Amino acid sequence: MNDPIWRGVIDRYKEYLPVTDKTPIVTLFEGNTPLIEAKNLMRELGNNLRIYLKYEGLNPTSSFKDRGMTMAVSKALEEGSRAVMCASTGNTSASAAAYAARCGMQCVVLIPEGAISLGKLSQAMMYGARVVAVKGNFDQALDLVREITDRYPITLVNSINPYRIEGQKTGAFEICDVLSQAPDYHAIPVGNAGNITAYWKGYKEYKQAGKIDTLPKMIGFQAARSAPIVEGRVIEHPETIATAIRIGNPASWKKAEEARDESDGLIDKVTDSEIIKAYKMLAHLEGIFVEPASAAGVAGVIKLNKRGYFPKDSLVVCILTGHGLKDPDRAVKVSEPPVVVPARLEKVVELLGY
Repeated sequence: MNDPIWRGVIDRYKEYLPVTDKTPIVTLFEGNTPLIEAKNLMRELGNNLRIYLKYEGLNPTSSFKDRGMTMAVSKALEEGSRAVMCASTGNTSASAAAYAARCGMQCVVLIPEGAISLGKLSQAMMYGARVVAVKGNFDQALDLVREITDRYPITLVNSINPYRIEGQKTGAFEICDVLSQAPDYHAIPVGNAGNITAYWKGYKEYKQAGKIDTLPKMIGFQAARSAPIVEGRVIEHPETIATAIRIGNPASWKKAEEARDESDGLIDKVTDSEIIKAYKMLAHLEGIFVEPASAAGVAGVIKLNKRGYFPKDSLVVCILTGHGLKDPDRAVKVSEPPVVVPARLEKVVELLGY
């Protein structure tokens, strides 16, 4: 029987993970994030669906990346590595830096210059990472990281590291443990495509273990101007306000397509305006603040629901990948600015319509 005290995803799901008693577990007690029934959103969409939101922004560094990073850094430490490195649009750098700090390991992160939100950049810097800005996009930064880690004794911790996928698959286990079944549909943003790959792996393993009887259809969503999988071509200059998925050549491209095809799902695209609409709906209707990329899955569900894609009463889980404080500038830009009045009671009351 599992220990009722939560000690992180490796401790809870070690029987499904490539660890041994000799693996030094580096954890910040990640995982165990809430699965929230979106009652107000369901009513807004016409009560056709049962929608649950997996709020991964409540992980230690405020994104889903922590699930994979606990595994990647633990295994790097086990293998004797003294440094880790990643390319990042923000969340990976924050997570890698935190877990490296936790075990006294050096961390180097390459970021695309000017294309990372200050919320994420501040995390990597505060955790003590060596941050290098590259005059190029994420894909170019990742190419450099691959070349450097091939030549020097530094462990790559992007999602092409298989241990990252192993850790991230635990999100699927948690969903099934809470629901006592798999959802009918699993909606998720797609950037570098490691997360859709990981969740599909998790669902398959849980079914093989007899924990669930069915598998979900995996439905992934890219930003319209950063949609290489949808368009079937590398996007040289990807653009979107959802910086976490601004990736033109996903590292897990083929595996994401396998997840889509094996599950009889789809990978589609949503516009920035559709992402912003879902972003604001989550906050206004459910009190859940996410970064824009997190809203891509919800935007996709709204889009498909309008088309009549889902059978009535389908159970849909949407992954909310990161907290809204990752990108506070965007929240301010899309919100009404504060109204300024004199510091007098009658002026405030007048403004409120009383």
